[in-house]
Amino acid sequence: MSTIPDSRGFGELLSELARSGADLIRCEVKLARLELAGIASNAGRGAALVTMGALMLMFGGLSLVAGIVLLAGDQWVPRDMYWLAALLILLIAASAAFAMTKRAMRQLSPASLVPDETLATLKEDKEWLKRQLTSAAT
Repeated sequence: MSTIPDSRGFGELLSELARSGADLIRCEVKLARLELAGIASNAGRGAALVTMGALMLMFGGLSLVAGIVLLAGDQWVPRDMYWLAALLILLIAASAAFAMTKRAMRQLSPASLVPDETLATLKEDKEWLKRQLTSAAT
């Protein structure tokens, strides 16, 4: 009578597979939590930096804009029409602000907030589990 040293029954193999699968799912959930926490932290830092940059730009730019308006009103606009100089400077500043806001929103888009690594490992785990189930069934 020959005995195989590592002969386990089908039920034992299935229970081990279930335990391993449950452990794997727990680890994947932990990985997803960690990855989402990192993404949220980066998004928060990015939003704070955008806000601080916008405030610095606003306060520093206000004095610059006032100086440019005065210069343009004195030098380039006929008959000292400061309102026309202010309007021209406003259009230039608004277009620059629009470009910066569009760039910041692209960095905070939902596509950049997807946990790519977790999704990739979940797909790998799904394939592994399928292989384990099909090999255990045969």
